[in-house]
Amino acid sequence: MYSEKVMDHFQNPRNVGEMENPSGVGTVGNAKCGDIMRMFLDIDENGIIQEAKFKTFGCGAAVATSSMATELVKGKTIQEALEVTNKAVMEALDGLPPVKVHCSLLAEEAIHAALWDYAEKNGITIEGLQKPVSDISEHEEEEEY
Repeated sequence: MYSEKVMDHFQNPRNVGEMENPSGVGTVGNAKCGDIMRMFLDIDENGIIQEAKFKTFGCGAAVATSSMATELVKGKTIQEALEVTNKAVMEALDGLPPVKVHCSLLAEEAIHAALWDYAEKNGITIEGLQKPVSDISEHEEEEEY
């Protein structure tokens, strides 16, 4: 049912925890399944993500997508991180079962929410970033899988 990469990121998640004085923090959830994901980003003065951490309450797929999302954004510019989509997270994990695709949407939205928080704290606008939703189940019906 789950790929080896999903199982590895679930059983050995990378970048778990909180950060002191993060540049941006984003918290998103899915009211339908109860998953909650919080992403912490440390962004340097050049707009490079130096560190990413997460805390997730949810199923194995939610933990795995959180872990992979932090790996995908570390070392990236803000614009590059903005391009990390749920599809990119799923591909990096060698796929997810259809009933778990929403977990990758959570990961994408958590990145966006943390970037939004960073932008607000610094009084900047990030090209292409839209205000994130706190509950992804509001948009889930609109998404095409």
